[in-house]
Amino acid sequence: MGDTGGVFGVYVHVPFCATRCGYCDFNTYTAGELGSTASPASWLEGLKRELELGVRQLGPRPAETVFVGGGTPSLLGADGLAAVLDAVRGSFGLAPDAEVTTESNPESTSPEFFEGIREAGYTRVSLGMQSAARHVLRVLDRVHTPGRPVAAAKEARAAGFEHVNLDVIYGTPGERVEDLQASLDAVLSAGVDHVSAYSLIVEDGTAMARRVRRGELPMPDEDVLAEYYELIDAKLSAAGLTWYEVSNWAASEDARCRHNLGYWRGGDWWGAGPGAHSHVGGVRWWNVKHPARYAALLAEGKSPEAGREELTDTDRHLERIMLELRLAEGLPLDALDADGRRESVGAAAEGLLDAAALGAGRAVLTDRGRLLADAVVRRLAA
Repeated sequence: MGDTGGVFGVYVHVPFCATRCGYCDFNTYTAGELGSTASPASWLEGLKRELELGVRQLGPRPAETVFVGGGTPSLLGADGLAAVLDAVRGSFGLAPDAEVTTESNPESTSPEFFEGIREAGYTRVSLGMQSAARHVLRVLDRVHTPGRPVAAAKEARAAGFEHVNLDVIYGTPGERVEDLQASLDAVLSAGVDHVSAYSLIVEDGTAMARRVRRGELPMPDEDVLAEYYELIDAKLSAAGLTWYEVSNWAASEDARCRHNLGYWRGGDWWGAGPGAHSHVGGVRWWNVKHPARYAALLAEGKSPEAGREELTDTDRHLERIMLELRLAEGLPLDALDADGRRESVGAAAEGLLDAAALGAGRAVLTDRGRLLADAVVRRLAA
C-alpha cells in the first residue's frame, strides 16, 4: 500500500479509564479489569512499535492530523501524552501545521496538564462534559462534578489552546428540557469554539442496556430527541457556532475538527492501539482488542492486526453517501447513481434536501433533513 494522496491522519487509541460509564461500549479497561496483564508503559512500548511498523508499510507520510482518543487519554498525564506525540513524530512525522487533538476527562486535568500538553505540541483539546445536571450525570455513571468541564475548558484556553471542544450527550432518561438548557448555557459560558452533541444511544451489552431491559430506565424517545436537537442547534447558532456536520458545530472554519473531516471525506488514517481501525486506499483493517495481547504481539515483532477488508465499489459508494451527506457542504449529485438522483428530487420536494443546492448539483440536508439524516441516506443509497 503506497501513498494515495489526500489528507493523512493518525488516530491513537488509549484503552485506559478510571471507571466504567454505564452507556459506554468503547474498547476500554479499568485498572481492576486489566490487573497486571497490561499497563500504560507496555501499551506505549507497543504503540511505538506499531507506528514503526506503519512507516515500514506506508513509507514516511507526515501526519496532517493526530487524534488521541479513548478511553481517557488524560490519565496518561502531560508527560505520557508528550511521549505519544513523540512516537508519532519519530515515525510518520508531523506536517508543519498539523492539527493535534487529545480527548480529556475534565476530572484528570489541571492548568499544569494543559500547559504541559500545549508545550508538547498539542493544538486542540476535546473535553467530555455530557451534561451540567447532576442527576443526568448520575444516570450516565459520569463521575465529574457538574462545574468541572467549564473550568477545565477555561484552563485550556488560559494555557494557550485556541481550539477547545465540549462534548454533550442529550436524551438521557430523566433529562428535562431545563436540564439541557442549563447544559447549553454552561457550554456557552466556557467560551469554546467547538461543540459536539450526540443523542444517547443505548448500546447492547452495556450496563445501561441492562437497566432499560429491566424497566429501570425508559428508552430515549425519538420525538424528544428531535425536539432537543432543534433546541441545541438554535441555541448554538444564535451564539455564532454553525453546524458543519450533523452532530458538530464550530465558531469558524479554523475551529472545525480537521481529523474528523478526514474521516467524513473518506481520507486515509492509521489507527494505532488496541482495537483501533485504519483505512488506507480503500483497505480497512483493525487491531486485536485486548491491551495485553496487543503489547505481546508487537513485543514478538508481529502485527497486532485482527482482520481486514478491501472495500468494494458498492461499499465505497454507500460509505461516501453515508458520511458526506452528514456534512453542511453535502454531497455532489454525480456521486449518486440514477436511482439516487431520482430519489434526491423526491427528498427535495419533501423538504429533506435543499432545493436550491440540488439545482446547483449538490445534495444538502435541510434542517428537517438533518433530523432524518439516516432515512435520507437509505433513500439515496438504495
